[in-house]
Amino acid sequence: MKIVVLAGGNSTEREVSIVSGSGICRALRSKGHQAVLADPFCGQETVDWEDPFPKEYDVEQATEYIRSFNGKIEEMKKTRKEFFGENILELCKAADFVFLGLHGANGEDGRIQAVFDLMGIRYSGSDHLSSAMAMDKGITKQIFLMNGIPTPRGLTMNKKKYIRNPEEIGMDFPVVVKTCNGGSSIGVYIAGNQKEYDKALEEAFRYEDKILLEEYIKGTEYTAAVVDGEAYPVVEIVPVKGFYDYENKYQPGATKETCPAPISKELTRKIQEYSVMAYHALGLKAYARFDFIMTEEEELFCLEGNTLPGMTPTSLIPQEAQVLGMDYATLCEKLMEVSLK
Repeated sequence: MKIVVLAGGNSTEREVSIVSGSGICRALRSKGHQAVLADPFCGQETVDWEDPFPKEYDVEQATEYIRSFNGKIEEMKKTRKEFFGENILELCKAADFVFLGLHGANGEDGRIQAVFDLMGIRYSGSDHLSSAMAMDKGITKQIFLMNGIPTPRGLTMNKKKYIRNPEEIGMDFPVVVKTCNGGSSIGVYIAGNQKEYDKALEEAFRYEDKILLEEYIKGTEYTAAVVDGEAYPVVEIVPVKGFYDYENKYQPGATKETCPAPISKELTRKIQEYSVMAYHALGLKAYARFDFIMTEEEELFCLEGNTLPGMTPTSLIPQEAQVLGMDYATLCEKLMEVSLK
């Protein structure tokens, strides 16, 4: 198939997306597909329209071209009126399929999906509505509560109206402050006292006007993917130090990840069942990944869903697929196949 892999973009997760996208592109080409890598925001300056999906293609060179824009993104965001860069929509229309290797805003939040739905472009993952709902942690929490999926107590706040002291609403320190639409744990803070809480608010509001205040649950993190409605093996996540933040997610050796998770069959089944429930409650399609935390008393809480989970060498879905005997390239092809369904 002729495939465009979109990576980069203009979100805070740009670099993670570039790593995901280049890996996906290499994997699909190893399976015989004519995949090319492109940045939806920075565009493709030149395209050989006589042969836009060549059989011979240098993924590394394309990756470096996308990275060459890294230092210019903020300035481009200030001066650009349109999101899509040069030749991107035309290239996507010419493809048989678009694999979204994007993360965060303007990639995972349903906006690109809505454009592609209107243009009849086939792409990976969920549609625009379910992507938008899952991206907003406040909306996700409400949907979880309505569907009997356990989740930490919390509420959304904005710059004009926010809780100045969590104890006013019966929420003791420590508490969690996080951006509603962030990813890769960017904009997530654990505040142990009022001073740290004030600082967390200041930092979180730099990213977004809408944030989430959530009770802190002490425990161990777990995650499980759902592919085509079926739960994959559970991963246990134990950071060497601190919590599962951006650095611990993507720095090799910073986190111990065990798959299958060393927990009972009953707890594994519970996490998988809640993951499938969350998948359907949010109306997701094709694939997604769900994050949990479990207390020492084995009480489970679902934190959020990820509609375009990371596909870097240290990412979690590839680890889960490996337990099922599926290598990285086969997984990429599988995610494309279930999206086309």
